[in-house]
Amino acid sequence: MRSKNTSTEEGFILVGFSDWPQLELFLFAFISIFYSLTLFGNTTIIAVSQMDSRLHTPMYFFLCHLSFLDLCYTTSTVPQLLINLSGLDRTISYGGCVAQLFISLALGSTECVLLVVMAFDRYAAVCRPLHYTTLMHPHLCQALAITSWVGGLMNSLIQTGLMMAMPLCSNQLNHFFCEMPVLLKLACENTGGTEAKMFVARAIILAFPAALILGSYAHIAQAVLRIKSMAGRRKAFGTCGSHLLVVCLFYGSAMYTYLQPTGSYSESEGKFVALFYTIITPMLNPLIYTLRNKDMKGVLWKVLGRSRNSV
Repeated sequence: MRSKNTSTEEGFILVGFSDWPQLELFLFAFISIFYSLTLFGNTTIIAVSQMDSRLHTPMYFFLCHLSFLDLCYTTSTVPQLLINLSGLDRTISYGGCVAQLFISLALGSTECVLLVVMAFDRYAAVCRPLHYTTLMHPHLCQALAITSWVGGLMNSLIQTGLMMAMPLCSNQLNHFFCEMPVLLKLACENTGGTEAKMFVARAIILAFPAALILGSYAHIAQAVLRIKSMAGRRKAFGTCGSHLLVVCLFYGSAMYTYLQPTGSYSESEGKFVALFYTIITPMLNPLIYTLRNKDMKGVLWKVLGRSRNSV
């Protein structure tokens, strides 16, 4: 982020929600509660999945990666936001801004790829049940998880590198963290060519995975409709419904933010949309998977029963 105005190298001022001072106390309490629930819920999923051998399956292997991603993604932005809302400090250093941009992009991009992998897992479970254990071999699951992480890191590296090459003319960020669309609005010269490259990269990491997921669920729907038993259909839809709900929540908000032209991006709306995918969605993921999943609920009750008996 080299700038003709060297003030950006000294750091940025995060405007956050200071335009609505009457909301800051409410948002501080609201976000603190949701952040605590996010940490508790996702940590619980990871711990419970490791404790019970019934959950040592590909679906829960990928779910653990998703929970870990949500933990890291939320932590990359929320502590800074809480400090901002408390009024203690509304600044972030140049290096801190670059690091936050890189980390949040890497984790978000990794989740885009991981959700495709989870859709493939559900496709194999519903459409190829007799070959599921062969298809979803542990080595393949590990390779798919590694591919998700590497793909996310590479996408973030490219976009962060392009962003750092842009000259910025202001150090005032009208947001609560260093996010790509807001930083692009600070560019002090015509950067149409660079922005076009970055838009293509964002479209690839968002639109292409979304298309793959929709395609896999089209095949899943056809397979489910061929099941004659209503109980079998309910089980299949229950298995896939949780993942599809997570996909809609995540991709809907991410596409709204990242697949619109920079000129039409509204910082005011963007802040509240960002609250949704940085705080609300990571908090909802554990609830969606535990409340809609019979196996996970069974293990949770088993663990709670042990805790009561030990007391």
